[in-house]
Amino acid sequence: MKTLTVNIVTPDGPVYDSEVDMMIAKTASGEIGILPGHIPMVAPLVIGAIKLKKDGKTEYAAVNGGFIEVRPEKVSILAQSSEVASTIDLTRAKEAMKRAEERLQSKQGSTDFSRAELALKRAMNRINVYEGNI
Repeated sequence: MKTLTVNIVTPDGPVYDSEVDMMIAKTASGEIGILPGHIPMVAPLVIGAIKLKKDGKTEYAAVNGGFIEVRPEKVSILAQSSEVASTIDLTRAKEAMKRAEERLQSKQGSTDFSRAELALKRAMNRINVYEGNI
């Protein structure tokens, strides 16, 4: 069976590098499933989970924006930040969610509101990826 090499890279360094049978990512225009031999493409990513299917098992990674470049045998994801489910600090993610919710309820200026809303989405994404609620 053919496989697909997937690399997830952030400014802090590589997060994931492995062969998979299939992957699913959330782009700005919707979810996309990628199999070996997929046509080349580039798309912006949104805050969401990356599903990586390999040998009948599924791994997850939280991605907070960035871009995906697809080639027939390789996928490169350049993300602003990313974590594989097994490396997510659940306590830290829950604390970030609580802080963001508090900022949203205080309603201090439009810039703070937008930043708090994005922080809440990132924290919820990390929690969902950790818990497998995708």
